[in-house]
Amino acid sequence: MPHYSVYSFYRFNLIGENEKIKKQIISFTADMKIKGTILLANEGINGSIAGNTNELDLLIRYLKKLLKIRKINLKMNKINFIPFNRFKVRIKKEIVSLGQGNIDVSKNSGKIVQPADWDRIVQNKEFKIIDTRNKFEIKIGSFANSLSPGTTSFREFPKKFDELKIDKKTKIAMFCTGGIRCEKASSYLMKKGYKNVYQLHGGILNYLKFKKKQNTTKMSWEGDCFVFDNRVTIDKNLNTGKYKQC
Repeated sequence: MPHYSVYSFYRFNLIGENEKIKKQIISFTADMKIKGTILLANEGINGSIAGNTNELDLLIRYLKKLLKIRKINLKMNKINFIPFNRFKVRIKKEIVSLGQGNIDVSKNSGKIVQPADWDRIVQNKEFKIIDTRNKFEIKIGSFANSLSPGTTSFREFPKKFDELKIDKKTKIAMFCTGGIRCEKASSYLMKKGYKNVYQLHGGILNYLKFKKKQNTTKMSWEGDCFVFDNRVTIDKNLNTGKYKQC
């Protein structure tokens, strides 16, 4: 049985005093065995951490209290080993870098599509399905019928998306690994005047978790999913995939 968990989480929420918050998080976790990374920026928080479930739950509750928020986008996965080497808290300009200045994601983002409804969206020809991840991730696995803007980093998304020449009235449904990139991308597109923007709630990880609970192999996902830790990829059942780190 798996002994540990990976918690991936984010929340777009205006934050101040990042240096102070960083010190408080480091102090709170000083005696814990949690590993992973937490990013802080004025636009919010983003993290991927691993350890025993009790300590992870304590930290999540502490972060909510510290940031004065009730909800946080959280994905949990049981694992057999801790896939991070150490724990760190970093302050960044953005919790996910798009390089387009001030985008208030907390107030303006696309319509949420739950995993239960996602296959129907993917199969609907009225929608353009956009994978907001990079070319390397997409090569490992993606949803059927999805379009790749052909990026090597998320900062290239605005330019590469423009090259797709999609009409602003078109229905667009976006996805990414855990939800954070497609949420920011959807907010960016709405700021640019796109009218019908949708996003997969919780990303690929949430979709695969839903399918696993349903105990079904019927899905529109194909291949493995790249993850940003020592597991490298996970398969359709959320187990460590076949790819190895070079």
